[in-house]
Amino acid sequence: MEIEIGIAKSGRRAWGFDDIAIVPSRRTRDPEDVDLSWELDAFTFDLPMMASGMDSAVTPATAIEIGRLGGLACLNLEGLWTRYEDPIPVYEEIAELSAEKATRRMQEMYAAPVNPDLITQRVAEMKEAGIVTCGSLTPPNVGKYIDYAKAGGLDVLVIQGTVVSAEHVSSREEPLDLFKFIREVEMPVIVGGCASYSGALHLMRTGAVGVLVGVGPGAACTTRGVLGIGVPQATAIADAAGARTAYLEETGRYVHVIADGGMRTGGDVSKAIACGADAVMIGSPMAAAQESPSGGFHWGMATFHPTLPRGSRVQTGILGSIEEILVGPAHENDGRRNLFGGLRGSMATTGYATVKEFQKAEVMVAPALQTEGKQLQRSQGVGMG
Repeated sequence: MEIEIGIAKSGRRAWGFDDIAIVPSRRTRDPEDVDLSWELDAFTFDLPMMASGMDSAVTPATAIEIGRLGGLACLNLEGLWTRYEDPIPVYEEIAELSAEKATRRMQEMYAAPVNPDLITQRVAEMKEAGIVTCGSLTPPNVGKYIDYAKAGGLDVLVIQGTVVSAEHVSSREEPLDLFKFIREVEMPVIVGGCASYSGALHLMRTGAVGVLVGVGPGAACTTRGVLGIGVPQATAIADAAGARTAYLEETGRYVHVIADGGMRTGGDVSKAIACGADAVMIGSPMAAAQESPSGGFHWGMATFHPTLPRGSRVQTGILGSIEEILVGPAHENDGRRNLFGGLRGSMATTGYATVKEFQKAEVMVAPALQTEGKQLQRSQGVGMG
């Protein structure tokens, strides 16, 4: 149902993770009987997750550790690791920058050109460790760099931007033909982001194996403020899941919906799946891992845009090891560690055995979920406070 904004404009009400709750069902289940595995094309992962293609979240070394734990990590193939032979001093400087100088100095750092040979080298480093290799490229540059990524042994390609469309129009240059490119690239391709039913459906029709859903929800992203665009994640995911159903009926082909951004806790991950996601892409929790060279800071892909930055460097602190953040054990009660233990517990408590079953869980609009009965926690700044 649309709400009148004014005489000439009306719009749907949209919901974010904090606005909804997963409703317990008539059944509960032993957590050990819950299967979190995720099958993407020919690959099977123990965890339904991708680590985001952001320099603060994924390095070749952290990608290897995430792969060991059963997840899939996406390396930014146009980031620091392909611009600098040794990017560690750059990370160290970024962590030391004042808030006032961070954006301008990072613009200068990212002005260094991408070295295509480093793309091959970084992918090969991950490949040699025996993990599934995944890397992201932007639509303007994917044609230029894809062969270098292939040479290193790339398994999964992510074509990623703030918004990626199947019908980009330009009067200055020949736009990327996603349909043709995906058909010819000879590897599974994930594309995004998008935040609407029509956007997701059109991306699915390009032949992609998955679509990233999320415009502006990330911890470091300012797109919603700078451009005024975006859709709260619960609604965006549910709309994309509806597109997935329509496309499946249209073609018999299943395309994965990957929730990208806005998830800090195991409860957020659980809500993303319950709204219809097949997997989640997380960035800031990975930047908060002690193995990350970012020093407890996180920044997005558009933070350093040369003329219109759409992100900020934010401080995440150090939460623990990658293993503790993903699969535990957790020794704090804020839900930011053991994210997939949280998902397992949520599925067990509501009686669902697989991720696909959990997508059918009942969800309720619940504005009081974060505050009801939590006055002491909120006043003391603990737990859900």
